[in-house]
Amino acid sequence: MASNTNTITVTLRQVAKMIDHSLLHPTMTDADILEGLRISKQYGVATACVKPYFIPLAKKELEGTDVLVCPVIGFPHGNSTTEVKVFEADAAAAAGGKEIDMVINIGKALGGDWTYVADEIRRVNEAVIRHGAGLKVIFENDYLKQEHIIKLCKICSDIGVAFVKTSTGYGFVKQPDGMYTYKGATIPHLKIMRQHSKPEVQVKAAGGVRTLDDLLHVMSLGVTRIGATATIAIMEEAARRGITDQPTTVEFKPMADSSSGGY
Repeated sequence: MASNTNTITVTLRQVAKMIDHSLLHPTMTDADILEGLRISKQYGVATACVKPYFIPLAKKELEGTDVLVCPVIGFPHGNSTTEVKVFEADAAAAAGGKEIDMVINIGKALGGDWTYVADEIRRVNEAVIRHGAGLKVIFENDYLKQEHIIKLCKICSDIGVAFVKTSTGYGFVKQPDGMYTYKGATIPHLKIMRQHSKPEVQVKAAGGVRTLDDLLHVMSLGVTRIGATATIAIMEEAARRGITDQPTTVEFKPMADSSSGGY
């Protein structure tokens, strides 16, 4: 894979299979989502990330492809009761969701109620794997300190979830001046998540990974999935840079340690 910090060997399929194409903006109409599913099919991404109500139609649209349906639950703030999250996850997986992205209870994590947090993740994970699906656990790192992220990685590793994930893409933090900002996935946080998660727990970067260079950089750190709306731009750039179905060694420009967020 990475021979040094600035080059990596990849195929076009590997780039595509790094991407969860995100169709989660609150203003998206059904027509917008259908167009997003067309893009997901065209480029053969890993999954199309959809709102729960859209699972049946997404499953129908993606039939015959290897693009999976990835619904979100407890999204984006994670404040539903555990019972509601379990019900939502069970329904989403039963309806055809193959990967389920769930937001933790952020306030409980910040308050140090790790028993609650771990119990909720465990119960949702059990509901998901009963249907043969995998769970991605969203931390929303913008709200957390390093010690919270490390603790969550340990909990998720002990439970054996499929992925730990940085962010929703929508966890905007209000600043003293009243403006909202968002970092999303940062290089220091991704390094921490990879270091403190068991090898079999994958890492997903969401928010702020917007270019092919960004994708290749996080890939070199051991990240195996990103959330993106910039799929067309990323895949077109990969083709322009000469990435093909054969392993291709390319240079990439590293991301800054901290960037502004959003998909």
